Amino acid sequence: MQRENKRDIHGKRVALLVDDGFEQVELTEPMKALEQAGAKPVIVSPQEGKVKGWKHTEWGDEFPVDVQLDEARAEDFDALVLPGGVMNPDHLRANREAVAFVRAFFDAGKPVAAICHGPWTLIDAGVVKGKKLTSYESIKTDLINAGANWVDEEVVTDMGLVTSRKPDDLPAFNRKMIEEIAEGPHLGRRRAA
Repeated sequence: MQRENKRDIHGKRVALLVDDGFEQVELTEPMKALEQAGAKPVIVSPQEGKVKGWKHTEWGDEFPVDVQLDEARAEDFDALVLPGGVMNPDHLRANREAVAFVRAFFDAGKPVAAICHGPWTLIDAGVVKGKKLTSYESIKTDLINAGANWVDEEVVTDMGLVTSRKPDDLPAFNRKMIEEIAEGPHLGRRRAA
C-alpha cells in the first residue's frame, strides 16, 4: 500500500476542540501550520460565539467559534487537535459531548493530536490505555494511572495519535500532526475498552 505525500493535506477539515482557557499559542500555531499546509482548521467549542485563550498567566484573545460542539460530528472532519492549557481540558473532560466527540475520532481511526494538558480529555474518552504518549509533566501520573505508556519526549506518535509536552515542542508537534493527517485514518487502531 502506497502512502500519501507526507505533507499533502489540501482540502482536509481539522477540528480544533477548545473551551475557554486554552493555551493560546497551542491553538494559533497548529492553525497556522494547518492553513499553510492547505487544510481548513475549524474551531469547535461548547462556548457560543467566541472562545477565550490564555497567555501564560493571564487571559488572551478571543477567537470566533466556527462550529458549536452540539452541532459538530466527527464524520465531518479528517482529524482532531486538542490544545492544552489547564482550564480548557479540565472543562472538556467533564463535558459528555466533548468526550463523545473525541472518542468518535478514535473509533474511526482518524488522526488526533494533543499537546500539553490536552491529553487529559483523552483519559475521560477512554482512549489512552496501551498508548505511548507524552504530555505536560503534571498530568503524567493521571495518564499512567489510565494505562498509558508515558514518555518524556518532544513528540510521540502512536497509530495516528500525536502528543507533545509544551509550547516549546510546537514545531515538532505541528510537523508530526501534518504527517499523520496526510496518512489518513489508522483503521487498525482501536480505543481502549
